[in-house]
Amino acid sequence: MEKATEQNMHILREELGTVKIADDVVAMIAGLAASDVKGVAAMAGNIGNELKSRMGVKNLARGVRVEVIGKRVKAELALIVEYGYNIPAISQRVQEKVKSTVENMTGLEVSDVDIRIAGVCMQKEK
Repeated sequence: MEKATEQNMHILREELGTVKIADDVVAMIAGLAASDVKGVAAMAGNIGNELKSRMGVKNLARGVRVEVIGKRVKAELALIVEYGYNIPAISQRVQEKVKSTVENMTGLEVSDVDIRIAGVCMQKEK
């Protein structure tokens, strides 16, 4: 495995060996959890992600940045919300959903889930 990839992994020690979780996997989990909240139209990405998605390349970690330090995770998510939904309520539900999903799936502790509302969608995206 490449050195750069090794630096972006969290290592869990187990009795039978080592389990490594890449930061990208944690970001993917957070993005999927956030997308599952009613009122979230889509995850917002940068221009590179937008171009990739238009060419058919799906990035499940789009709009998500995570930092894993030890066994603690800090996540930043950029969301596009549906028009008519209460933004503070959606943000709180996303924070709770991301925290519980990441902690349940990885065993890591989520210390921060920062939300940035990048836009409002006038009609639901599919």
